[in-house]
Amino acid sequence: MDKDNLILPKDFPELKNDTFLRAARGEEIEHIPVWCMRQAGRYLPEFRESRAGKDFFETCRSPEACCELTLQPLRRFPFDAAIIFSDILVVPQAMGMEVQMCPGKGPTFPEPLKEPEDLQRLKTKVDVFSELDYVFKAITLTRHRIEGKVPLIGFTGAPWTLMSYMIEGGGSTTHSKAKRWLYRYPEASHKLLSQLTDVIVEYLLGQVKAGAQALQVFESHTGCLGPVEFKEFSLPYLRDIARRVKDKLKKSGLDNVPMIVFAKDGHYGLEDLSESGYEVVGLDWTIDPRSARVRTGGKVSLQGNMDPCALYATKERISEIVKRMLEGFGTKGYIANLGHGLYPDMDPENVGAFVEAVHTHSRQLLNRK
Repeated sequence: MDKDNLILPKDFPELKNDTFLRAARGEEIEHIPVWCMRQAGRYLPEFRESRAGKDFFETCRSPEACCELTLQPLRRFPFDAAIIFSDILVVPQAMGMEVQMCPGKGPTFPEPLKEPEDLQRLKTKVDVFSELDYVFKAITLTRHRIEGKVPLIGFTGAPWTLMSYMIEGGGSTTHSKAKRWLYRYPEASHKLLSQLTDVIVEYLLGQVKAGAQALQVFESHTGCLGPVEFKEFSLPYLRDIARRVKDKLKKSGLDNVPMIVFAKDGHYGLEDLSESGYEVVGLDWTIDPRSARVRTGGKVSLQGNMDPCALYATKERISEIVKRMLEGFGTKGYIANLGHGLYPDMDPENVGAFVEAVHTHSRQLLNRK
């Protein structure tokens, strides 16, 4: 029997550092918590070594491998949260689509959705506990092995972002094939977005049952939508996910967990996002921290938003940028992060300098009060 099957989602070690969870809820903290999107990534030599010669999605399906990759950055840096190693495209796979990770090209769908009749190729009912059990096992295993050091975040891609990949067949700069659907086939678009939402809600619920202590929803392709399209094809589904996950957690007798929405380049929708049912709104680097505070009106905690490319600067410059960022956001209801994920060519030492600067400057700010 697979030894992972013997690890059960109960009797987890006691959480020693809940700073991230307290900040997400807008509670008092001793320092501003910090983590990085893609903190388990190719910028780490040990990550590259672990992944060498292995198929990407094969790694995603190994709870043992995902657990190890999730824990690697915690051995180097005093992050205040971990995020499970996985990929947003496991959801389209669970719905019956083939996805390959091609070296130098990224994710590729050999047979993308081209016309509305292609929706018939998708599974009408997806048993997430069967199709995505490897993610749940990875979360449970990691919760035990993390030994309560920091909280573990689960995640998913948002419906519009996943729809875009499923139609484009991979990454895109214009997303014109997917946007063609929105304008030419609005009914079919809503049908697909609804199907994705149903799967995502069950997927997130399963992650919490497995041990996830917070959830992040990545709407990575907000920037290619205008405000009108965002309000029709993205925002309603983001709201639906937050509402339904919270309702289902309550009905299942499970604790409510903080939920984060990260709509990259969605600066035009900041007010709407702050009223969409999430405790935290993640920001990219194109939004001014003080402006974000005013526009969200204290309704939510904020997360972000240093330009990842600032990590190419000297450590002294990184420290200055972090100090200015923290002063802009303030110390209450704030989680420090980058405005997007870490890039593969970044120096781990500079990531360490970023984390250290957040902790040092935030303690100084808090001590002034």
